[in-house]
Amino acid sequence: MTVLVTGAAGFIGAAVCRVLLQRGERVVGLDNTNDYYDTTLKLARLADLNDLSAALQSQAEEEVKGQGRGAFSFHKLDLEDRTGIETLFAADRPRAVVHLAAQAGVRYSIESPAAYIQSNLVGFGHILEGCRHHSVEHLVYASSSSVYGGNRRMPFSEQHPVNHPVSLYAATKKANELMAHTYSHLYGLPATGLRFFTVYGPWGRPDMAPMLFAKAILAGEPIRVFNHGRMQRDFTYIDDIVEGVIRCLDKPATPDPDFDPLDPNPATAAAPHRIFNIGNSQPTPLLRFIELLEDALGVKAIRQFEPMQPGDVPATAADTSALEAWIGFAPHTPLEVGIGHFARWYREYYGV
Repeated sequence: MTVLVTGAAGFIGAAVCRVLLQRGERVVGLDNTNDYYDTTLKLARLADLNDLSAALQSQAEEEVKGQGRGAFSFHKLDLEDRTGIETLFAADRPRAVVHLAAQAGVRYSIESPAAYIQSNLVGFGHILEGCRHHSVEHLVYASSSSVYGGNRRMPFSEQHPVNHPVSLYAATKKANELMAHTYSHLYGLPATGLRFFTVYGPWGRPDMAPMLFAKAILAGEPIRVFNHGRMQRDFTYIDDIVEGVIRCLDKPATPDPDFDPLDPNPATAAAPHRIFNIGNSQPTPLLRFIELLEDALGVKAIRQFEPMQPGDVPATAADTSALEAWIGFAPHTPLEVGIGHFARWYREYYGV
């Protein structure tokens, strides 16, 4: 089938595209390749996808039964471009959509809130409209563990209220869940929201701790350790995230037959809408993460301890029992293994 993947030049988006291509789907990628972080990395991810697609197409030509396998096309486009998004849906007619594009970054949302309103709210509305008017069979979209905000009850469960976001980024992600539910209710659009927990691995985002730390450690520069190291994160390896996304894509959301409007379940609905946590369920102290990265790189870090940053939270931990019950899978890659893969990729890619 044809699958539209937004954010195709991004960390998670490119990884999802790669797996969809390998299993023979026609993938339409969308991204504006903005300069929120180094565009060189985004373009390298796209080049990798084009190379994979070309190899699969060449293989398909030699296999009569494999004609058309693994084709990739790319559109450089802003989510805010309503006409452009409508034209894309009309031309490519995707049967399913994996919406991963967004203005990312909790801290940047404090400095530039307008970018989040345009991309994460207006842009998401355009994707929902495209799905509505072009009979998309399933929308899987990225939410975030940040929606739990000021909640201190661990592990985070989809049953917990998410009424106290501490960043605009988190607020836009909660708004996306509400918007998607409304389209499911009004127009019957099957939609699944996935709350990602601190994704890391090869091809990662340069603005996130693993890449920032690796760069500084190998350059002999201090790493900034916020909240004086009293942080805990549910680090989740990229391959586990992708498998969860693909499995959810293959199982469109359905109404919850047990949904009780007198005691509503926050994670399900009378409409075809579902919300799941997708995390490793093994929260790790930040200082332990740094130790594992030091071991994998073979270099000790210079630690610069600083206060908590605005919009941040001290800890995250995912309850993934609902996800496992729904798709028979939950992330499980040990942090030691994932960091090893990341460190090898980092040294090879950057030649350090």
